[in-house]
Amino acid sequence: MDTASFQETFHALIGGDLIGAQRMTLRTWLDAQTSAVDCIALIEGAGAGRPCPRCQGCRSHRCGQANGLQRFRCLACGRTYNALTGTPLARLRLKGKWLAYLQCLLDACPVRKAAEQVAVARSTSFRWRHRFIAGVRREQPGLLGSVVEADETYLLESQKGSRTLDRPARRRGGKATRRGIGREHDCILVACDRGTTTHEFVTGRGQVTTELLMVHLLPVLVPDVILISDSAKAYQAFAQRAGLTHETINLRAGVRARGAFHLQHVNGWHSRFKTWLRRFNGVASRYLANYTGWRRVLDTAALVTPAAWLRVGVAGRSADQ
Repeated sequence: MDTASFQETFHALIGGDLIGAQRMTLRTWLDAQTSAVDCIALIEGAGAGRPCPRCQGCRSHRCGQANGLQRFRCLACGRTYNALTGTPLARLRLKGKWLAYLQCLLDACPVRKAAEQVAVARSTSFRWRHRFIAGVRREQPGLLGSVVEADETYLLESQKGSRTLDRPARRRGGKATRRGIGREHDCILVACDRGTTTHEFVTGRGQVTTELLMVHLLPVLVPDVILISDSAKAYQAFAQRAGLTHETINLRAGVRARGAFHLQHVNGWHSRFKTWLRRFNGVASRYLANYTGWRRVLDTAALVTPAAWLRVGVAGRSADQ
């Protein structure tokens, strides 16, 4: 809008007597515009100096703007990109509502409640939830050191939201067709040290195996850790193959601790996660890794503001790194 048109519109507004609903509409619009400007400033700041997401070239020049973001052209491959290209947040719209929605994630709001608070469609709320969570999940915790507790928990697999099921539908969650842990359960492996570092892995269906521990757990351990687990044979074989000092807690025999060796931290994580998960009335197995990552972000309290969450979602690292 040019200056003359703005002045004409502005004088029409101040010269008229706006009713309450009109003032509220105008205030909401102005707040959205301010939030969009703040959001774009945060995005540009977090993405400043990033290389080309396609060829990792470091030389580029400005090439206009698109959707409010500065666009760059890589001098190596000739492709254009902006601060969101190659991130889970690319091509998402309504940036003026992002910060308000991120606050809903910090408050762990269900999809419908978040959609009502931010005034977006439920489908948009669901899509934003998983895109924003995927953004922060790119930042992985550090290695686990010293004394490490490892244990797994299981959830009944869910095909919630799927239009085609590979089994008969269950009502209100249902039960497994067989007793015990089997291929109808999703395995969540959790490992934490005596500090603040926690790793969680959704390893797939069925009980955890030595091969799965080698794939998921071994890369996040320092070489000289003391591994504490229950008496499952998979952990014993894993510790032997990896050359780790291994201490077992026989939970089936009622043993909860042996001196400083226990599984209370990791089992506490299991309990908090399952209690927290109830508010969502069941989650689909294909999104389970996002929910475990979401819970980890909330537990660490490293991202306590929407701005901090957005910076990590764009840059893939903490603002102080």
